[in-house]
Amino acid sequence: MKKRMKLGILIAASTALTTHHAFGDMLTEVGPAEGQVSIVAWPGYIERGETDPAFDWVTKFEETSGCKVNIKTANTSDEMVALMNEGGFDLVTASGDASLRLIAGKRVQEINPDLIPSWSKIDDRLKDAPWHTVDGKHYGTPYMWGPNVLMYNTEVFSEAPTSWSVVFEETTLPDGASNKGRVQAYDGPIHIADAANYLMHHNPDLGIKSPYELNQEQYDAALNLLRQQRELVARYWHDAFIQIDDFKNEGVVASGSWPFQVNLLKGEDEPIASTFPEEGVTGWADTTMMHADAENPNCAYMWMEHTLSSNLQSDLSVWFGANPSVPDACTDGSGMQTAEGCATNGFDDFEKVAFWTTPVSKCASQDECVPYYRWVSDYIGVIGGR
Repeated sequence: MKKRMKLGILIAASTALTTHHAFGDMLTEVGPAEGQVSIVAWPGYIERGETDPAFDWVTKFEETSGCKVNIKTANTSDEMVALMNEGGFDLVTASGDASLRLIAGKRVQEINPDLIPSWSKIDDRLKDAPWHTVDGKHYGTPYMWGPNVLMYNTEVFSEAPTSWSVVFEETTLPDGASNKGRVQAYDGPIHIADAANYLMHHNPDLGIKSPYELNQEQYDAALNLLRQQRELVARYWHDAFIQIDDFKNEGVVASGSWPFQVNLLKGEDEPIASTFPEEGVTGWADTTMMHADAENPNCAYMWMEHTLSSNLQSDLSVWFGANPSVPDACTDGSGMQTAEGCATNGFDDFEKVAFWTTPVSKCASQDECVPYYRWVSDYIGVIGGR
């Protein structure tokens, strides 16, 4: 019953993408702090030194702003959309496959860049990005971006895998054993785009131009590849820390992942590395968005300004293995990050990343595409509801 209710919520949210319009009254000035701010965030995105004392960008903010930070972690974009639909939160660190749904569903409000003094420091590639800008209006503050990498065990792969085939096709790995039962895949409908991205390179006759814009034939091919992958997958992951445990203790040797997991495992001296395979990667560009009914808008604006500080952006970039939305954070020495570190994280590869976005029926590359609500229901069917 819970699964059916969740599916209904997600389908309703994605169906709302048929219309885009502004709503709510945008703030014109920041007033006194309300005393708290509640944020839905990806794991590892908002640290207060509890995981590692060296990474804490909450404590000083609370002391200087008078806003206590309450954090609710979410492991998928669909979970974030569901939480924002329920309400009770001020902000969310939404990826591109959630942000347009939140805008169209009237769950977030237009923000006023004039109230964010550091707005001018934001990477020009992100300021007007289509996943948070609609009709020239901004619905969030860019936070962090990065790739979905192929994470692998270096004791099994003496050299980096060159293709995503190690997780999509049954094959014998370099250690002489099959990959069956030793790989993982992401537990979210947006993983269909990873299959489509793979097919763009291995089945060009399908004519896929974007992994998020699929006609029925292209979509069916992606689902068939995922059904094939299901026979190989040991677990569909959505919890970063469970994936970490699986690589350490359950014999998993290859999977799509985030740099966050790679960094933590390498920090524990585990035999782990990551790579960009020849087919390229999907990725995420996350935006801090404010709920349409935010109860603490002043603290919310204070937090959005705080997130653009070079020190936070620099340290978060190191911690998560991602790229800052403020380019100066790579070079100004305010935190732990360096120009070399940003280059390693793919800062110069922005154009090579197919960023998550919400699939819609009226797409740019062809007459009609399969919309996201179909991705939701069909992916559940592919993985058997796990």
